[in-house]
Amino acid sequence: MVDVDLSQPPFTFLDEAGRERVRGGIDLAYFDRDEIILETGQPGEYVFLIHKGEVAELDTTQPGARQRIGHYTAGDLFGAISILNGTSRYRFRAEQESLCYLLPKALFLKLCDDYPAFAEFFRQTLAHKTRLLTEQRAAGGVTMAGFMLARVDECMREPLCVGPRATIAEAVTTLHDSHADSLLVEGEQGPGMITKTDLLNALVLEGLPQDSPARSVAHFELVSVTPEQYLFQVLVLMTRHQVERVVVTEGEAAVGVVELTDVLSYFSSRSYVVSLQVEQADSLAALSAASRRTPELVRALMAQGVKLRFAMGLLAALNSRIINKAWGFLIEERYHRDSCLMVMGSEGRGEQILKTDQDNGLILDDTLDWPDCAEQMQRLTETLIELGYPPCPGNIMVSNPDWVGTESQWKRRIAQWVEQRDGDSLMKLAIVLDAHAVAGNPALLERLRESLFRLCAGDQLLLSYFARPALHFSTPLTLFGSLKKPQHGIDIKKGGIFPIVHGVRVMALERRIAVTSTLDRLDALVADGRLEARFAEDLGEALSLFTELRLKQQLARLDGEGKQGGEPDRVVVQELSSLERDLLREALHIVKDFKQRLSHHFHLEYS
Repeated sequence: MVDVDLSQPPFTFLDEAGRERVRGGIDLAYFDRDEIILETGQPGEYVFLIHKGEVAELDTTQPGARQRIGHYTAGDLFGAISILNGTSRYRFRAEQESLCYLLPKALFLKLCDDYPAFAEFFRQTLAHKTRLLTEQRAAGGVTMAGFMLARVDECMREPLCVGPRATIAEAVTTLHDSHADSLLVEGEQGPGMITKTDLLNALVLEGLPQDSPARSVAHFELVSVTPEQYLFQVLVLMTRHQVERVVVTEGEAAVGVVELTDVLSYFSSRSYVVSLQVEQADSLAALSAASRRTPELVRALMAQGVKLRFAMGLLAALNSRIINKAWGFLIEERYHRDSCLMVMGSEGRGEQILKTDQDNGLILDDTLDWPDCAEQMQRLTETLIELGYPPCPGNIMVSNPDWVGTESQWKRRIAQWVEQRDGDSLMKLAIVLDAHAVAGNPALLERLRESLFRLCAGDQLLLSYFARPALHFSTPLTLFGSLKKPQHGIDIKKGGIFPIVHGVRVMALERRIAVTSTLDRLDALVADGRLEARFAEDLGEALSLFTELRLKQQLARLDGEGKQGGEPDRVVVQELSSLERDLLREALHIVKDFKQRLSHHFHLEYS
């Protein structure tokens, strides 16, 4: 029996008996430098697991310089797809003297029959492979049992209800007095849901009178669950129906409401729900205490394998709520209706998991008279620093008059940036394009965004200038398609995250897509027909992978485990598992493909 390490996927999808079958059925083979291990068109007879050495994957249909599309080292495996497809699509050649474990075709196929998860591993897209990695990490970390067995009645809130004759004004007052984000209104065929956003849209955008019936803006097609259902089922329903709240019912009666932030907070910490601590904060000191607990929430979410998109959604909601409450504590209510505090950059996109630099600005109604606005904004900036949001090195903050202005002033600034089209102006356009309202009147920002769309969306030359930065940083792949492995690591932000974020941003600008999250923009581009669903899914999973690898570096630095002087955006390839290397290589190839599409679409090859 051969002693081989089977502690990495896909062998972790076998039980111990299955792994014993592998150990008892494999042989060890030697291959000389430049020896062909598996030829193009050759029937697959073995799955190869590299014990020592390096193997190149070659596409023989390509010119010499472009043939090499993959690179495998110790712990990597190849040849499985050749067995499943009947023949090998590519040539595999030893780059140096190599030792490989050989798993015979008959045994491999029998394992695929007996262990569906093992077979599925070899048939998946990048999106599915990253899910497998997440599940694997979760299984090796904090147990999922507590969450999987938690019931709805352990997490639901008491329902906030108004009668069928309640007016919009009464609904607003009820929400304000209860510090809630939603309520239920009685209807002829059951309860309906009304959120703060519904009420705001009704009053500001639709111009409905305050004495209009509240039920006229309610949503009566609700997703409902029972108190006895498992909490994880609620999370699945929320994801499937793309909602953030479900109503808990017993018979015909509504007995509670479950919100997405509560589910994810419960998932991360059974003992203390950080989001509720934020909601209950009645002073800046209490808010600061809650705000400074977010890093431990991030660690818990990552340890339990929560999908990064959910984690980003939770942290974005918490950060918005923290900033919103700070605004409420500091700014007199009489200024709220005629001003809009916006966050920008990664915070505006909802992609800032750990607190980094402040990026914020203020839009004022043209008619607003606010004599001490500058002093109040300076105080707000200082308060956010106390809450754990460091000052922006580029001074993109409300304490800087350049990022505060009336609606008309902002429109003039944007028009000037569009006309100048230099690097600094294009950067500022990108920053504002990602803006998200967190306090005050969001209608001011929406009008500003519409003005930006009018000036930019149809200007192909501007879009070409705007798209260029997506190609500024090289993809950290070698000429032959394998991962670069510098000792100081590869810059995952420049090489992976930025090209996706900015490329998707410019496509969203062209199509006048108002959502700011990169993942939401991808969904909208698919709905618009600008991207194929599968490619968009792979782009999203690549972004999530890059973000997670970067997050691990940031958490290590917070814990004092990172290298002194090391850069949090750098990932050392040599420290990754074989599956992580495989995923990273595949994700970077997707980035490379995306950059080529951007170059062709916006004619960047001629610029």
